[in-house]
Amino acid sequence: MTVTVPTAPTTTELRGRPVGSHPPATGSHPPATRKPGPRPERGSSPREGQRVRPLTRRQIEDHLQELGDLYAETCGGGPWAWNQARSAFLRRLAADARRPGFELLIAETTALTGCAHGFPVGGDGPWWEGFDGYLPGRLLRLAASGRLFVISGIHVPSRVRRQNQDRAWNLARRLQKRLLTDHDAAVAVTLVKRSDHRTVEALRSWGWRYIEGDTPRTAPLGPFRVLVLDT
Repeated sequence: MTVTVPTAPTTTELRGRPVGSHPPATGSHPPATRKPGPRPERGSSPREGQRVRPLTRRQIEDHLQELGDLYAETCGGGPWAWNQARSAFLRRLAADARRPGFELLIAETTALTGCAHGFPVGGDGPWWEGFDGYLPGRLLRLAASGRLFVISGIHVPSRVRRQNQDRAWNLARRLQKRLLTDHDAAVAVTLVKRSDHRTVEALRSWGWRYIEGDTPRTAPLGPFRVLVLDT
């Protein structure tokens, strides 16, 4: 699982006169005292022009260059790191795209602004790699019933991680919810390197939790952490 953010993000904020403010009064009478109205929401909202849609396998092949560029731009580091990360990302994406039920969603305005991808799982099969020994019986039963979904990547701008993380229209939340809805999944699961604190922090801000409770102390030992997201 990767959650990528740029190292030098650009943010856009709403500007304007606060609700409830008035022009200066004229004449000898002082202006009436009024309680200030609610402040406008700050930070760009995905409701403003960002469309979310799935790509077919053929469209994914046609957009590999753009998807690779998006990943490279949001993963940080210098040009050498971009090339290495970009190549590894495209290899993983090509492997995942061959799985039954794989879906990749993109967010776009006039350009690509984010993406998320994953696949539904069954009770057996190659999806187990990396998850062995981590999943409790409840999730294994969900997998057997076809209602468990692996989200293998969410790639969004930095502001999505920093701003309005708990809002339903946060872009990461929209992407992950759409993946679950499209596949009628009850729970999403993802695997994160134990040392990748930034990814864990981002996921938890979007509603994910540790598999054995809301503390890392209860997570099974090993190089990875499993996080889950309920619908």
